[in-house]
Amino acid sequence: MSNLKSDKELAFIQDLFIAPDWGERFAELIDEHVVLPKEGRALYAAAGTGSHAMALQERAGAKLALLCVDENAECIELAQAKATATNEATEFRIAKLDDLGLPDNHFDLVVGNGSLVSRPRLRKMFAEMVRVASPGATIALVLPTASSFGEFFSIYWEALHNLGLIDHESDVEYLITELPTVTDVEQMAEAEGLRDIASWTRVEEFDYDSGERFLSSPLVSEFLMNEWLALVPEGNRADLSREISRLINEERHEAEFALSVKATLVVGQKEHSH
Repeated sequence: MSNLKSDKELAFIQDLFIAPDWGERFAELIDEHVVLPKEGRALYAAAGTGSHAMALQERAGAKLALLCVDENAECIELAQAKATATNEATEFRIAKLDDLGLPDNHFDLVVGNGSLVSRPRLRKMFAEMVRVASPGATIALVLPTASSFGEFFSIYWEALHNLGLIDHESDVEYLITELPTVTDVEQMAEAEGLRDIASWTRVEEFDYDSGERFLSSPLVSEFLMNEWLALVPEGNRADLSREISRLINEERHEAEFALSVKATLVVGQKEHSH
């Protein structure tokens, strides 16, 4: 699918194409439902190139010290450059999402963007978010939940079937079932000892006017597809992409192909010290 891009290229793609569209849908949920503390310390995990984090900083004011972390050093560099240019006090730092390297019980608010984090890493990322939060702090995570990408997965399954790659049909089942349900996400928050847990979900649509446009869109080609095709041998991927494209064009009947996502926000309060 994608010729592997450098971290710098991915940072620019994220800033120009992902944050303003995909990222915005998840950011809106945070803006609507998360109350920012007037002062103290806040952490934004997986802040990308920082646009949403800086918008939160602007809303909260200078008394809230906001630290933003991301795994891509180039995203952090780009975000820091934007903050410097606009005299924002927001601080950006490289950190592993599942091993933040920050002190326990430290932040009054912890926000995490799990929208592009691989599913197996989400639980550890969330556990880390809870660990670094102070007792009484709000913890908020956004992510796609079960029945997201359904239109694509049915076409993906059909493409595998048509190409005789039946050994990989179970991979699609895995991709479908590994997306957590809203209940799963709430139970994860409960297992981490959070109280007053609440969640909100919105169905968001991303429209494409052809199979080619879908497959070449930065969101799909550079981010989503890497995980979706990971289990298929590299030698089969080009044929598979062509078949996916053909099926999308055949099935959309001149209408747009809509990729729907269940964007979910879960929020809770930390009760005890870790």
